[in-house]
Amino acid sequence: MYLIGEALVGDGPELAHIDLIIGEKEGPVGAAFANALSQLSAGHTPLLAVVRPNLLAKPATLIIPKVTLKKEGQIREMFGPVQAAVAKAVADCVEEGVFGTSDLESLAVLASVYLDPGATDYNRIYRFNYGATKLAVRRAMEGFPDKATILYEKDRSAHAVMGFKVQRLWDPPYLQVALDLVEMKKVESVLSELPENDHLLIEAGTPLIKKFGLQIISEIRKIRPNAFIIADMKVLDTGNLEARMAADSSADAVVISGLAPLPTLEKAIAEAKKTGIYSIVDMLNVADPVKVLKSLKVKPDVVELHRAIDAEDTAHAWGDIPALKKAAGGKLLVATAGGIRVDVVKDAVKAGADIIVVGRAITASKDPHTQADLFLEQLNREEIDQFRVMTDF
Repeated sequence: MYLIGEALVGDGPELAHIDLIIGEKEGPVGAAFANALSQLSAGHTPLLAVVRPNLLAKPATLIIPKVTLKKEGQIREMFGPVQAAVAKAVADCVEEGVFGTSDLESLAVLASVYLDPGATDYNRIYRFNYGATKLAVRRAMEGFPDKATILYEKDRSAHAVMGFKVQRLWDPPYLQVALDLVEMKKVESVLSELPENDHLLIEAGTPLIKKFGLQIISEIRKIRPNAFIIADMKVLDTGNLEARMAADSSADAVVISGLAPLPTLEKAIAEAKKTGIYSIVDMLNVADPVKVLKSLKVKPDVVELHRAIDAEDTAHAWGDIPALKKAAGGKLLVATAGGIRVDVVKDAVKAGADIIVVGRAITASKDPHTQADLFLEQLNREEIDQFRVMTDF
């Protein structure tokens, strides 16, 4: 057996990222240690971690560069501040009891180290690599993260180095702005005016997709690159194909009609899960949404209770939300749509709605920004810092 640790610390070109393995010298880690030290490759020469020349760190630690070392400056940085930082971090972990009662002579550590070719500040290189190594060793020895932490963080955190965020719907309620428009200038105008808010979702409505095709998702992303975008395709057939098409267009969710045959629904939902996007079943004109949901072998992420535009003189339909969530096993978001105004938002949320879908009340208003803010205020949710880099839990 062996232990695995990882940590990212710092910013800029001096940012440090450490992946490491700790294990017995007599096991696979020891074999990998010997092989890495004896089988060299150009630009990726591993080096032993030494606190200073002639003073090897214990447990014996091998530093393996992730980035090809081409420049003389990179080589000096690797054999200077990086080597010293990793060795000092391992030695300090010994002093602080991180290795517990383990026999230091029986252990070996493989530390894979990232060093950006643009890094120049020796002090920052040292400090970031020291912090990352120490954190990675502690995490390895403590078995971090545990299952509970992974499940809690997986939708709340964003990978800072990606440069953009993929939003996940873990903090309802949300406002979903439906762009049921057919004029590109109007779409651009509304998108530019909508407030930046983690609780605001953007729907490429069915008319919009019919007019411009799924390439409209890319056009929306140009204006709102970090938005959660829903492709309202109301899929009725070829469920897996159309769900895949939505994912390939960079949509975050695809809408399937609840009137579709069960095999179509299940194939679309399954394909959405494969591609990492949300599946939304729109229950427009479905007589018994709970019955449909119970019949599905694979459950959607969201069910939308949809009052048609042509039936907006009827009452809002959100009385069956608890039954829907029960039919899905409890893990289900429910959206309500159809002529919703600001004064009924709190009623919908109180009834169990997780997503409030609003179209013309925002998109046809003279001031979409203010109107959207009015709806968001009714949700009473704080903004989320999804770009945080967690070094403490």
